[in-house]
Amino acid sequence: MNKILVTGASGQLGKTFNDIRLEYPKLDFVFLDSKQLDITNNLSIEKAFTLAKFDFCINCAAYTNVEQAEKTPEIAFKVNAEGVKNLALACKKNNVTLIHISTDYIFDGEKTVPYTIEDTPNPINQYGKSKLAGEKYIQEILNKYFIVRTSWLYSKIHGNNFYKTILQKAKNGDLIKVTDEQIGCPTDTINLAKFTLNIIDRKDHSKSILHFTDRLPMTWYDFAESIISYNKMDSSKLLVLDRNYRTFANRPRYSVLKTN
Repeated sequence: MNKILVTGASGQLGKTFNDIRLEYPKLDFVFLDSKQLDITNNLSIEKAFTLAKFDFCINCAAYTNVEQAEKTPEIAFKVNAEGVKNLALACKKNNVTLIHISTDYIFDGEKTVPYTIEDTPNPINQYGKSKLAGEKYIQEILNKYFIVRTSWLYSKIHGNNFYKTILQKAKNGDLIKVTDEQIGCPTDTINLAKFTLNIIDRKDHSKSILHFTDRLPMTWYDFAESIISYNKMDSSKLLVLDRNYRTFANRPRYSVLKTN
């Protein structure tokens, strides 16, 4: 039976792994949130790795506030780069295969066809730069790892995300203004979690970078419309296209990933 350490267990993806754990009776999970395992603290990491002889570590711990990362990049880099470095070193020391969740935001969005694993990263915001730095640390330190890049992650149940925000506004009858200036692939945490756990069944556990999304490119406006329609509400009465929408952080205009 494979022993799995899941970091960032209180986030939307970490909670999703917990939700589906019983579907994988051959896997034995240990879930630790940021209070139980702070990846920016080496002593905290060392303590966590004494809990069991782990085979895999799935890293869901991340700083994901894109706007705030632009204003205080040192915080994003502390978690997404230095924290990941700490975790990679611990995995190397304990002979653990690291499965790390990364992002489409490591790309600049200048392409018009899906990004492949062969494409050269070129992040245009501090969040993307911090996540890319974490990837590089993993590649430098480890021989056994999987980096799984995903995009526009959401859970219908857990966390604060675009899906839940749009749905709540629709239920309140609020006017919803959404941009159509970015294209990506919304990805349900359940699908990403199952894809990630299926990696463990692979015979080849050598180093690898993978892309996974739900494979349906759309704009944020399209996504909002689909959320409202899926929940059997009338989007025409609620949704307005916002051509003046601007964010503090630069966002890739096109960040569709070619799924492996």
